[in-house]
Amino acid sequence: MTWNIPNILTVVRLLAAPFLALGFIFLPRGFADWFALTLFVGAALTDYIDGYLARKWKQISKFGTMLDPIADKAMVVIALMVLVGVWNMNPCVVFPATIIMFREVFVSGLREFLGADAGKLKVTKLAKWKTTAQMVAISVLLAQGIFEHYFWAFTIGMDQGIISSILAGDTADHMGLWWLRFGALATHYAGLWILWIAAVLTLITGWDYFNKSRPYLADEPK
Repeated sequence: MTWNIPNILTVVRLLAAPFLALGFIFLPRGFADWFALTLFVGAALTDYIDGYLARKWKQISKFGTMLDPIADKAMVVIALMVLVGVWNMNPCVVFPATIIMFREVFVSGLREFLGADAGKLKVTKLAKWKTTAQMVAISVLLAQGIFEHYFWAFTIGMDQGIISSILAGDTADHMGLWWLRFGALATHYAGLWILWIAAVLTLITGWDYFNKSRPYLADEPK
């Protein structure tokens, strides 16, 4: 194994993945949402940084090449698992999350079976867009929890009529409830749309990968 800065960043990203879920177990909501969003965005940034540094410094290694996709998939799968739990098994999240996780497991198994031949199947631009869409969707949906938490915290014990009056603009909004509500709704719908787009791209790229691997799956003629 080669221990350089790109590989260290990849290892840190892999080890950080479980803490995204553990934050929701040991931290109260609000803190957990901030922690998860910060951790996930930080992991997404290190994914770009370690690849950039590895290419720039010519430090691409077998260890990093092997571990990088594992770290990415671990972070995405755990984040999706957390979102499914936070959204209380809402089908709008469960269905695209299931598609994404199924594809990741299928492609990982296919890569393992292909062994050395897996390296011949290059990552396409569409696959990179798929990864970007996943990262953005998860980040936006995690941000929704922050808006909802502060809206709930600021309105706890407040009369519903007053809340409605503030949101309608009839009462002064000293706590920024309108913006919190707007942020929650915007991240809600934007996050879902991008997650579904990511799921569609996941299916397309998964089929493309399988189709390109078919020659390596054919049995030798007897």
